[in-house]
Amino acid sequence: MKKIRDEVVAFKKSPLYKYRVSQKNLPVVGEGSHSAKIMFVGEAPGKNEALTGRPFCGQSGRVLDELLVSIDIERKDVYITNIVKDRPPENRDPLPEEIEAYAPFLVRQIEIIRPKIIAPLGRFSMRYILGKFGVDNGETIGKIHGKVFEAESTYGKVKIMPMYHPAASLYHPDTRKSLNSDFKKLKEVL
Repeated sequence: MKKIRDEVVAFKKSPLYKYRVSQKNLPVVGEGSHSAKIMFVGEAPGKNEALTGRPFCGQSGRVLDELLVSIDIERKDVYITNIVKDRPPENRDPLPEEIEAYAPFLVRQIEIIRPKIIAPLGRFSMRYILGKFGVDNGETIGKIHGKVFEAESTYGKVKIMPMYHPAASLYHPDTRKSLNSDFKKLKEVL
């Protein structure tokens, strides 16, 4: 993982590199157990994450932590990353070319961690992960959150369980109910 981190830091071909440097932001590569059974994949770092270099450390991180506690899983026992490793300007959604640029790093992280379950958080990571593993059915996250897709990886079978991004629950309280339910199911699937 250190090698991946070093490569992301030096990734000058990134469409977000100049913005990162101009804002004195840090790339957010990921953190957690390298033998995690669950890998959470968010979309891109927010402001707090870019300042600290840690994924999900702001408000959405608090929601994620609460959800993990609710199913008796410690944050240190999972791996948390984003598909895009640098913060897009104004916290906008990641662009397709940004996802494409950073995706090889995520693929390598998956190969290193070898999770049993990948939980994409949000529609951008969901679409990429489902497509990468050949199980994208074109449905929206609103229709397939909490559903389990079985796929083949280079290291064997992997389950993919898309979920809403924790930040969505900050603006839409009903989303928190869905997240609570999806996390309970995640624990059962584990």
